[in-house]
Amino acid sequence: MTTWERIAGLPVRIEGYGFQRLAQEVSSGFQRVTTVVRLFGDGEEGVGEDVTYTAEEHDALQVWGVRLPFNGRHTLESFSTLLDGVDLFPSPPALAASRAYRRWAFESAALDLALRQQGRPLHELLKRTPRPVRFVVSRRVGDPPAADALRSLLAADPALRFKVDPTSAWDDAFCAELAALAAVEVVDLKGAYEGTPVDQAPDPALYARVLAAFPEAWVEDPALTSATLPLLEPHAARITWDAAIHSVADLDELRWPPRALNVKPSRFGPLRALFDFYDRCERDGIALYGGGQFELGPGRGQIQYLASLFHPDSGNDVAPVGYNAPEPAAGLPQSPLAPAPAEAGFRWGPGAG
Repeated sequence: MTTWERIAGLPVRIEGYGFQRLAQEVSSGFQRVTTVVRLFGDGEEGVGEDVTYTAEEHDALQVWGVRLPFNGRHTLESFSTLLDGVDLFPSPPALAASRAYRRWAFESAALDLALRQQGRPLHELLKRTPRPVRFVVSRRVGDPPAADALRSLLAADPALRFKVDPTSAWDDAFCAELAALAAVEVVDLKGAYEGTPVDQAPDPALYARVLAAFPEAWVEDPALTSATLPLLEPHAARITWDAAIHSVADLDELRWPPRALNVKPSRFGPLRALFDFYDRCERDGIALYGGGQFELGPGRGQIQYLASLFHPDSGNDVAPVGYNAPEPAAGLPQSPLAPAPAEAGFRWGPGAG
């Protein structure tokens, strides 16, 4: 039985829905806006989180006058099939990826609602035991770059590890300074992004510096060009991918057979696409580490829950929301996070019940 087959037939009754807008300033220097999707039925509520990056598209959802055709009895599979024919945006989104993000929110909410109506937690149906979740913290270091924020976090928790985003402003001295912290687990070269605030153009000099300074780190999303390929080929065994990973089919398009991949559940859209991907990677021996999208609400706990079931021991970029603040508060939870599934539903963490 596949992972999807374990939950596909789960019944869910939907009697209504609603949206909640969330907003917070985050460490990357912008205001993050997300929407909590709420589905109601049989006296229960299911939640998911839309991580679309365009704030205006969240605002438009709040005032959308169209009544979405969800009410009735479904299974998770039939509800997903229904969504195939429903446009979840009042107007076409600015980024194509947003369609998957919103689809993920509705399917997550349906899964949560179905489980709560049955009075059962996700791990029970999947026959997996929640385990402590090891996490890394993803922090940008400013321009000009400075390691002060990382040092401050390490002072509070010397065992903490980081995922960092190198830029062309990183010179040899800064790379050496950061490497001396002995705390960088993933370097994300952002080579697959275009037209976003985090774009980093292919920079062979930067790639050479980073590859040399962090010889044990995973190297995520490099741009493959005639100038960067000769630098990357000797390091193929530690190259991982994120932005290009949306489905099982994407595995067959990668230049090198991956040893590890960043899995961001919201990139997949339908639950089935994500669970089929988990099964394929487990079969092929591909290690996974979870990735977040600046979730502000229940979505963060949900990806921590999935990490606890499928890849708890890797460098999961699923740190508690407080780490995303421009100035993280003292006393944040340390890695690993103790298992914290709700008694019923697709929820995790304090107040998840």
